[in-house]
Amino acid sequence: MTGQVTLRPVTEDDLPFLARLRNDPAAAGEYGWFGWKDPQRGRRRWAESGLLSETGGTLIVLLDNERAGSVSWREVPAGPIASCWNIGITLVPESRGRGCGSAAQRLLARYLFTHTLAHRVEASTETTNIAEQRALEKAGFTREGVLRGAMFRQGQWRDLVVYGVLRDEVRLDDTAPEAGG
Repeated sequence: MTGQVTLRPVTEDDLPFLARLRNDPAAAGEYGWFGWKDPQRGRRRWAESGLLSETGGTLIVLLDNERAGSVSWREVPAGPIASCWNIGITLVPESRGRGCGSAAQRLLARYLFTHTLAHRVEASTETTNIAEQRALEKAGFTREGVLRGAMFRQGQWRDLVVYGVLRDEVRLDDTAPEAGG
C-alpha cells in the first residue's frame, strides 16, 4: 500500500461525505448499498453524540490526509455479562483495492483494544465479498465460520462469513494506533 492510513473523529464537514457513502449506490458499492436512508439521520446522530458513544461509534478513514471512507463499531452481547465489538468499513471506490481497508480495520481493532475492556472484535461480510475477506485476514482477523441466510440485501437473504480477533492477538504498543498504519 502506498500512503499512510489514519483514523479521526467525524467533524461537521464530514457529514456530506458520510451521507454520500450511505445514499449513493456507486459510492456505497455492491456490498454496501442497502437502499436510500433518511439523509438527515447522520446529522442528527452527530449533533447528539459526535457519532461516538459507549456502545459504538464512527471514525473517518484518511489516506494521506484525504477522506477514504469510514469505520464503525457497535457493541454486541457476548453472554449475560460480557460484550464484544462488531466493526464495519465503507471506502470510496477510488480507495478500494489499495490496502487501505486492511490498515483501517487493523487500526480500529487496536484502538478498541487500547481504549475499551473488550476481549474480542468481530466483523462479517458476504461470502462472495472476497476482497473484504482478504482485507480482514491481512488485518489479523481469523475466519471463524459462515452464518447462513443472516443478511438481507437487494431482495435476497445472503450468507455471511464471520471473522474475529482477540485482544492477545493484537500488538498494543506505545504508538497511537489511531495515528499510524
